[in-house]
Amino acid sequence: MKPTAKDRDATVLAQGLWIVPAFAAIGAVVGWLVKLLANWLVTLRWAPMKGPAELLNSIPEPWLTVLGVTAGVLLGVFVAFIALHEALTVRLTDTHVTLTIRDESQELSRADTGPVFLDGKFLVLLGHHAQEMAREPCDLDAAELAAAFTAHGYTWAAEDPYKADFRLWVPDTPGLPVGANALMSARATAMRKTGTEEDVRALRGELNRLGLAVRDEKKRQYWRLPPRPSA
Repeated sequence: MKPTAKDRDATVLAQGLWIVPAFAAIGAVVGWLVKLLANWLVTLRWAPMKGPAELLNSIPEPWLTVLGVTAGVLLGVFVAFIALHEALTVRLTDTHVTLTIRDESQELSRADTGPVFLDGKFLVLLGHHAQEMAREPCDLDAAELAAAFTAHGYTWAAEDPYKADFRLWVPDTPGLPVGANALMSARATAMRKTGTEEDVRALRGELNRLGLAVRDEKKRQYWRLPPRPSA
């Protein structure tokens, strides 16, 4: 949690670069195991992928081991950089918080921000009227997040203060804002498919603009509206 040179009042929390060598090491082990698997497959009378195994086994040692380990390391580094790109970065000052994920940033004013908390693997920021301003996937350390937000004057909550208000969404739920059911239906379809994380996230944003907070549990969507102001 070191301040940047540009803004020494800022605290930046991000996924550690340690995952690059860690994934590289895992990749090296996987590459070595692939070599052992190829050696074993060619001893069988019949086995799936025996053709590729024989092709790999035709490479003389030590080049087969060098090739397997090198390919594993490169694959591990590639996966690590994808993970870093997908990971959330939180930048905090006494006046603003900036959330960056997948090259997209959202800046929120501390003056507009109410409780902040972790909901499972999601970092959630609420407004002062219980509206959901941000909900982003987060693997950052909970204790570090709590300490950083508190140090900059934000209200850190141990859990969602409105968790009991969420209701399971079913098609054509009554009482939702106009267009909300259509967006929830489109989001449910996107959640059942692969490779549509951006669509799921974008549809959540549209629902937030209608005033709905949405949380997911085992591919099911739960929703709540901000409490009505008392008369």
